[in-house]
Amino acid sequence: MPYTFAPEEKHAKAYGSNLRMSPKKGAILCNMIRRKKLSVVKKMLEDLYSGKRSMKGKYYSKTVKEMLDLLLSCEKNAVSQGLDTTKMFVLASSHKGTMFRRRRRKSGFGAIMKTANVEMILAERGRQSRPSQKKYLQQKR
Repeated sequence: MPYTFAPEEKHAKAYGSNLRMSPKKGAILCNMIRRKKLSVVKKMLEDLYSGKRSMKGKYYSKTVKEMLDLLLSCEKNAVSQGLDTTKMFVLASSHKGTMFRRRRRKSGFGAIMKTANVEMILAERGRQSRPSQKKYLQQKR
C-alpha cells in the first residue's frame, strides 16, 4: 500500500494493514494524536489503555492497543535510522480495510468483522540552522 504523502522532513514510517479494529474509531484516535509530539502521544495512548484518561467517557482500549503497537514500531524505525526522537511529531491516518465474513448460523448478528489500514509517520521537526543576516551580508561583499 502506498502512503498518503511523504513529508519533506526526515521521517520514519510504519504501516498496519488489516488491523482488527474499527476504521471509525481509528480515525477518531488519529485525529486526536495528529501533529502532536511523540512523547505526548505515547503518554496519551498509555493513559487511555490503562484507564487513567477517557475521551468523552470512552476508552477505545482495543483500538488504542493496536495504535500503540504501531507507534512503538515506528519509533524503533526512527531510532534505527538515527533520527532524534525528542523532535518527532506524529502524523497518522486510518482507512477502511478489507471486511472479513465470519460463518454464523442463519447469518446472525456479527457476521462481518471490520478491519482498518493505519499509517503512522514520525517527522523530525525543529529549528534548522540558517545563516544569520550579518554573515549573509558579509559573504555577499
